[in-house]
Amino acid sequence: MGQNIEKCILVVDDEIEVTHLCERFLTRVGYKVLSTNIPEEAVKLLTQEDVDMLLVDIRMPNMNGFQILMRARQHQPDIAVVTMTGYGTVESAVESLHHGADGMLLKPFAGTELIQGIESALQKRQSEREIVRLQALRPLFTITEKLFSEKSPKQLIIRLLELVSQHLQCSHVSFYQRKSKSEDWEQVSCLGKSIDIFKNWSLQFDLTKINSFSLHQLENPILVDFFQINDFGYLFSVPMNSDTIQRVMIGARHINNFQLGDVELETLRILSRQAIVALENAHLYNELQDHVQQLKESQRALVQAEKMAVVGRMTASIAHEINNPLHSVQNCLHLAQRQELSSPDREEYLVMAAEEVERLANTVRQMLDFYRPSALDRTPSDVNELINRVIKLLDKQLSVNCITIKKQLKKNLPSVLIVDNQIQQVIFNLFLNAMEAMPNGGTITLKTNSNQQDVSVIFEDTGLGIAEDQRENIFEPFVSYKEKGLGLGLTISYGIVTAHGGSLELIPTSADGACFKLLLPAFHN
Repeated sequence: MGQNIEKCILVVDDEIEVTHLCERFLTRVGYKVLSTNIPEEAVKLLTQEDVDMLLVDIRMPNMNGFQILMRARQHQPDIAVVTMTGYGTVESAVESLHHGADGMLLKPFAGTELIQGIESALQKRQSEREIVRLQALRPLFTITEKLFSEKSPKQLIIRLLELVSQHLQCSHVSFYQRKSKSEDWEQVSCLGKSIDIFKNWSLQFDLTKINSFSLHQLENPILVDFFQINDFGYLFSVPMNSDTIQRVMIGARHINNFQLGDVELETLRILSRQAIVALENAHLYNELQDHVQQLKESQRALVQAEKMAVVGRMTASIAHEINNPLHSVQNCLHLAQRQELSSPDREEYLVMAAEEVERLANTVRQMLDFYRPSALDRTPSDVNELINRVIKLLDKQLSVNCITIKKQLKKNLPSVLIVDNQIQQVIFNLFLNAMEAMPNGGTITLKTNSNQQDVSVIFEDTGLGIAEDQRENIFEPFVSYKEKGLGLGLTISYGIVTAHGGSLELIPTSADGACFKLLLPAFHN
């Protein structure tokens, strides 16, 4: 008997005996019963009480049962309805079905017939509600996919309003938001009937929960006028707040539409929760995009600043390297012009000037070689042969400087497609650097190897090595830690290798000295 305690049934019949009979039978099995003999009072109760079932007589003075049924569905769309009649005809049964009744009882009826009819109608209504619920929830998967695919918050709100308007048949849907410290609500978007609810409606209501207002429930004449002027029969609000922003969606249905039923309200709640997550994702996505853009701009600014710094260092180094020999030439020519100077002395100054001009020309040639070399006239070559050729060219210098060469050259290396004299210059520069790092003699170890993609050459010496704080910029132009170096040898070598699609890098070594790795793409016919 306790299973029906939550169900409320409204009994409407102009015969007092019938209402008393129904009330007695139904309360015995645990139903909550409201009863009246006046149709107008029944309509009023439907606007004030949550009723699960309407048990109504078809024939009554002033207002028949079908009129009450229509009013009931306007106020409570999910209510179950059972009609009663003492004139059981096919026409009355068809009319009851036509008006959406869930069952019909013929008077007089026994208590068991009443209970069975009530339970059958409630079960039927529950089944229909479940079917409607499934039908309503099924499109939510597609709707959710549409919401989460939108990355623009503004477009997402428009899409949300379109979906609510379409699926809940709203004549007006609008979206408002305000910042946490602001008191004013701003209408972000509006669909359907163009009206600003907060600007035109003086009613203050709690936006922290779902609210709903039906025209038939309103008593304030100002609100009644507002609804009637805009042809609204039902209005609802749904909060969609985040940690920093308060949001609310407001929808209104036309005066001819019923208010939202339980299934539609559940759909609205689910949709609003999904929309909140989608909005937060869209805002996070946009913040991430803004952050990425800021990082790109910062990176561009850093790269530009580094370029300017390199240009500044190059300019200073070029001015320094050119200025010294120019001063020397100027001084020598000035001294050579003195009348009292002897011919041998004048000749000596002119020779010195010529030497400085040659040094100046050599500096300019090295600076021109700094630019990436041409990739024209490349031919397949053997790296091992280039290494042996350079060793022969430097044989005397190596011997004089007490430097031993250890070769571990892999046989049958793949060819590399190169400009021979350019890569030979790179190998030559690496040898000279190693020799200058070993003023008291030492060992240079050369290793060659290959795989399907590359041919590698390892240059390792036993010299003084390169300090940790100097490793990062050894390939920069005009950076030299040697007493007479211009700082262009490694820079030029790096440019040549890069132009050939290879790489040149300083790699760590467990022993003293420095170790360079030259990598060139293998060439396959």
